[in-house]
Amino acid sequence: MKTIKGPGIFLAQFLGKETPFNDLKSICRWAASLGFTGVQLPTWDPRCIDLQRAAESKTYCDELKGLVQECGLQITELSTHLQGQLVAVNPAYDTLFDGFAPEKLRGNSAARTAWAVQQLQYAASASQHLGLNAHATFSGALLWHTVYPWPQRPEGLVEMGFTELAKRWLPILDVFDRHGVDLCYEIHPGEDLHDGVSYERFLEKTNHHPRACILYDPSHFVLQCLDYLAYIDHYHERIRMFHVKDAEFNPTGKQGVYGGYSSWIDRAGRFRSLGDGQVNFSAIFSKLAAYDYPGWAVLEWECCLKDAQAGATEGAGFIRRHIIPVTTKAFDDFAGGGPDEALNKKILGI
Repeated sequence: MKTIKGPGIFLAQFLGKETPFNDLKSICRWAASLGFTGVQLPTWDPRCIDLQRAAESKTYCDELKGLVQECGLQITELSTHLQGQLVAVNPAYDTLFDGFAPEKLRGNSAARTAWAVQQLQYAASASQHLGLNAHATFSGALLWHTVYPWPQRPEGLVEMGFTELAKRWLPILDVFDRHGVDLCYEIHPGEDLHDGVSYERFLEKTNHHPRACILYDPSHFVLQCLDYLAYIDHYHERIRMFHVKDAEFNPTGKQGVYGGYSSWIDRAGRFRSLGDGQVNFSAIFSKLAAYDYPGWAVLEWECCLKDAQAGATEGAGFIRRHIIPVTTKAFDDFAGGGPDEALNKKILGI
C-alpha cells in the first residue's frame, strides 16, 4: 500500500494583489509556514508559471522547481481548468466563458478553442519537464444546457454530443500519453463529465483511453446527492488526483439541488471549509489508502462563510490528520509462521 502524499494546496483561490499572495515565492513561503508540503499551480496565472516557456524549456522548469523547493515545497500538479473548459463550449455559454480566454480572442469561438487546445498541449510537455505524472482540467460542455430532460432531448443528441466531445479530446489525450502524464478531469457540475454515468459515456467514446483519468472531489457529489464513497469503489483505478474540499446539503421545503438561483450562502448545497461540512473524510482517506491511490491530497478551499486564510490554516492540519501512514505488515503477523507448503497441504488434507 501507498501513503497518500500531502498536504498540498491549490493556489488558485489564494492569489491576489497583496503580499504574500502576489508572487509565487511569497505565496509558497506562506503555504509552507502553514504546514503544506506541496502546491498545485494554476497555469492561467503568469505569476505562477509561463506555460509556453515551461513547455519549451526544461531549464526554465528546473528553475521553477528550484524556487518552490527553496520554500520547502514540491509542485504537486499543474491545472488547466479554465483552458480545458474552453475546449468545448456550447454557444449558450459563449459570453459567460469568454472571460477565460485572452482578450484578443474574445468573441471568436473557433480561435478561443484552438488556443485552449494548444494550452493543453503545452501543459502536457510542461508536466513532463517538471517530473509530474498527473494534470488537472475540466472537460468543457456541449450538453450541459440539456442536463434536465425538458424540453425533451431529440433522439441521438446525447450520443452526438459525447462523440464530438471525444473527438476534441482524443488528440489531446494522445499528447498527454506521449508525455507520460495522466489527464485528470474534475468531475464537476457544469461539465459534460459531472458524474459516473457521464464519465463512462466519455470513456466509451475515447476507447477507454488510458490517460482519461479522474480528479476526485467529493464536494461536488454531496451537492448532487451522489454516493461519493461508492464512486471510489467504481472508479479507483482511474482516480489520479484528489481535491480535499468539504460541502453540505441541507434541503428545505423551499429549495433542493437546484437552489432556486440563490447565492452560495443561501443555497441548500454549499461548499464549506474542511471539517465544517458533511463529507466523511475518514472514510474517503481509508478507501483511497486501501486502493493504493498514488497521488496527493490537495486542499481546494471554497467556503461561503469562513475566511480563506483561516480555511487554509485549518486545512493543512486537517489533511495531515487524515492521511493514513500505511502499514507494511499485518497486525496479526506475530501469531503466524512463515510459508510452509507441507503444512498447508496437511491443513487442507491434500
